[in-house]
This record gives sequence, C-alpha cells and structure tokens, in this order.
Amino acid sequence: MKTLKLSVIAAAVLTTAGFSQLAQAEVSANFGATSNYLWRGVTQSGNAPSLSGGLDYAGESGVYAGTWVGTIDWSGDDSDTKGAEVDLYLGYGGEAGDFAYDVGYIYYYYPSTGYEDSNFGELYFNGSVGAFGFGVAYTINSEADNDAPFGTGDLYYNVSYGFELPNEFGLGLTYGYYDFDTPTSESDYGHFQIDVTKGDFTFTVSKADEESGSDDTNFAVSWGASF
Repeated sequence: MKTLKLSVIAAAVLTTAGFSQLAQAEVSANFGATSNYLWRGVTQSGNAPSLSGGLDYAGESGVYAGTWVGTIDWSGDDSDTKGAEVDLYLGYGGEAGDFAYDVGYIYYYYPSTGYEDSNFGELYFNGSVGAFGFGVAYTINSEADNDAPFGTGDLYYNVSYGFELPNEFGLGLTYGYYDFDTPTSESDYGHFQIDVTKGDFTFTVSKADEESGSDDTNFAVSWGASF
C-alpha cells in the first residue's frame, strides 16, 4: 500500500520546495526505517518496525520514475505472514507560478506468500499552493473483488498543511478520506495525521475512524535518507 516515502517525504516536498528538485536530480537512492509503517491511517507492519529502500530517476523535463520496497505484516501476530511491498511508479511534476503539481501512476505489488490477489494500481494527482497541499488517487487494475475495498473504482482524497517551527523543526497536518467503491459505505473512513520533522527524523501521530478496522491512536518514529 502507500509508501512512507511518497506519503511523508513527498508531502514535505510539496509543502516546502514544490517540485523544483526534479530539475536538479538524476538518479538517487533512499533508505528508511520506522517503528510502525502507517499508510492512510492504518498500520501495514502490524504495529512493528519496518525497513524500506528505493531508487528514483528524475529528468530535467519533470518526468520521474522509481521503485520502493518495504517490509510489511498485515496480521501482526504470525511470522509466516511477514512479507514485502514493492511499489513501481511513473509520473510528471512541475510548477505554474505558485502552484506545484504531480500526476502519475503507481502499482502496488505484493510478491510474498499469503498476499495473493492484493496487487493494485492507482492514478494520482497531487498539488500544492504554498504550504497547502491536496491530492486524489483512483484505484485501477486491482486484483481484489470490485465490490470489496481496494477494488477498482476506489477514491482516496487528502488535504495537508505544513508549518515551519523554530530550531528547524517542521509540523505537518493531514486529513485523508477513503471512499471505497462498494455496495455500501460501511467501509469508508477518514483519518487524521500529525507529523513533526527534524532533519531526517519524523514523529507521527495518526488516528483513523473505526471503519478502517481499528480506531486506535498510532504512533511512529521514522528515519529516512537519500543519497
């Protein structure tokens, strides 16, 4: 499901520097670790630590592509269910005055035993004006049942706002809402997230509606670096 890299690190890029970095970079690698891999308000690692890494290419035109791999555990109570998430993405980012935008496609691939029929893709659009960010993702080519969550036709919306704090700290606020294309709206849920950043570290507090499967307040400490 959604990567730490794209949901937290890219959100910080949107709210601070836009996408001007795309014109400066060519090939980069990243590595990260988190005490709890959270995606759209829900743990993907069974409330346990997760490691990740990836490679990215960004051309001067604004076109970018990359891959990211992270460890997951959707059950959280059985070592046999530990697996990997592999994300493949291609997109284009640019700026028009104060408006920064990013449009692309991402495919979530789960190669491990026990995660069959979980793969799906998303078309996404993200934008920002100053410190305000927003985005929408639409699920396509999903292997899940179309009448079940994460099937083709799902929509995810989010809005965010970033603040600069003293001593080079940063504060990010995000609200997201998952609108599943199912016969009823019983699975739809919203979630709220607070991210406090300092250098390569992020402290996250996240809470989702009970329709997500858990309304517990989740905490995570994450570290990530690119080179």
